[in-house]
Amino acid sequence: MLESPIITLTTDFGLKDPFAGLMKAVILGINQDAKIIDITHNIQRHNIFEASQVVSMSYGYSPPATIHVAVVDPEVGGLRRPLLVVTENHYFIGPDNGIFTPIFEECRSNFFKVINISSSHYFLPMSGSTFHGRDIFAPVAAWLSKGVESHKFGEEIYDYIKIPYPKASLSNNTITGEIVSIDNFGNAISNIKRNDLPKAASGEYKNNLRIIYNNEDLPLVNYYAENKSPGLSAIINSFGHIELFVCRDSAAGKFNIKIGDSVAVTLA
Repeated sequence: MLESPIITLTTDFGLKDPFAGLMKAVILGINQDAKIIDITHNIQRHNIFEASQVVSMSYGYSPPATIHVAVVDPEVGGLRRPLLVVTENHYFIGPDNGIFTPIFEECRSNFFKVINISSSHYFLPMSGSTFHGRDIFAPVAAWLSKGVESHKFGEEIYDYIKIPYPKASLSNNTITGEIVSIDNFGNAISNIKRNDLPKAASGEYKNNLRIIYNNEDLPLVNYYAENKSPGLSAIINSFGHIELFVCRDSAAGKFNIKIGDSVAVTLA
């Protein structure tokens, strides 16, 4: 058994239905020592890309050997495969639909392997094909947390699905990216990261940069309340991404910001 096993859950199930609770019940029915963390159950329905970002932003804050279960599965019951991804420090369980694309990218220089979960004796008996979160992913996570070795769940594969993942690009000292998510507060989060910024500036780069959205220069501040004007501002958020916000208001709602909108960072 893994010492103090932790299992995280990321789904689009919401909280109205019993789906998330049933996954927890199945896990604890197999391993009462498991500790379960709800990352979120409010991923936009069927939004695999959003789920992939949440998993990518979240997993690094968990202890080594944490098992991360992510279920946003519009093709549940179809031909897509259930996966167990084994990396140097973490495990990931979910459908083979691109939900772990960032994990594949981040771990490609280190150890990782991808297993097609096919050992059905670790599943619950299935009376239908609509709830693999309960019947496959939850019990596999629980058995893994009890110390079942990863290779016993199935065979390693190399043709796993990856989805297009927009990356910021650098040209002529300008970093161009796009809005990739909008949080519950209406803050618009881009794919331009703190680590991208030194490519376009040096030293105290925050004093030398222009953040441009919709042909407008935005002030880059250190914390939300630093700029209490009703206009749009930019900040480097706690996940290291350039984020557009309005203090105590919804930037997305007020300025009609959409996922895919262009954002640029350039030298002043």
